[in-house]
Parts: sequence; structure tokens; C-alpha cells
Amino acid sequence: MGKKEKKQKTQPFKKQTSQERHARDCKVCKHQEREAIEQEWISWGDTTQIAKDYSLSRNSIYRHAEMMGLYAKRDRNIRAALGRIIEKAGSVDVTSAAVVSAIQAYAKINANGEWVDRVEHVDLKAVFDRMSREELDLYAKHGTLPPWTREFLGATPLQSLAEEHDD
Repeated sequence: MGKKEKKQKTQPFKKQTSQERHARDCKVCKHQEREAIEQEWISWGDTTQIAKDYSLSRNSIYRHAEMMGLYAKRDRNIRAALGRIIEKAGSVDVTSAAVVSAIQAYAKINANGEWVDRVEHVDLKAVFDRMSREELDLYAKHGTLPPWTREFLGATPLQSLAEEHDD
């Protein structure tokens, strides 16, 4: 047998990760308007309309969103979806209850997309202790609180009524 034949070491097949495969095949990743597509989708744009506007399929947008972690960003941006409902209230047939519900929900969602029930506690004794004798007399006679109390209380029903009649 003369020279021993060297066995060539074969390189093991490098399996592509799904992320690499996605980057290679994804039409959204390759699209020159990728950032705009992602931003519209995260802002709760209509997926069908986005697909049509950018000559893509809805499935490619959903696959891209899943692979790139855009669902979490979209979920945190629920205020945008509620804002769209509120914005269109005058031009579509919706009940007033639906609009009010959307506004209430919008007000309870913070910038991170988290639901926050706002609970306020006001120590009225502290407010009255801070009031001057004149302010206390004015409150006793007319039910009018001094302007500085709005930072603690917001508009009281009595003040709101008075302001409506002033207009």
C-alpha cells in the first residue's frame, strides 16, 4: 500500500440559526423601507394596508414581527391603537360608550404600555390647615377653594360648576 492516504477531515455542516435564515430570506428585512414598515406596524397600523402599501404579504410582516420581537413593542404601544379609535370617533359609527371606554382606557395606560389604576388620596385636614383665615372664610361662605388647591385636588365639582357658569 505505499503512502498512507490521509483522511481529509470534513468540516461539520454549520446549521444556520433561524435568525440567520430569517435575515437571508425575509422580504421585510431586505426592503428599503424596513424602518417605516416596522414603525407603522408597531403603531398598530392595519397589517393588510401595510402589506399592500409596501408590496408585501401579511404573512411576511407577521413572520418578521415575530422574529424581530416586534409584538412586545406593539403591545407596549397599545395607546396608539386606542388613540386611533378615539380619533375616528367622529367619522365612524360607534357608540358613545365605546368612545368613552377607549378614552378611559387610554388615560390608564402609561408610556410603557402598562395599565395603571390611578388612585389619589388627599389629606383634607392638611389642605385646610394650610389655608389662611381669609381662604377658610371664603370656603365657608361660598364653597370656593383657593387656586393653589388644584395641584392637590384637581377641579372640584363645585368649582367645575362655577366655571361652566362663568363662560
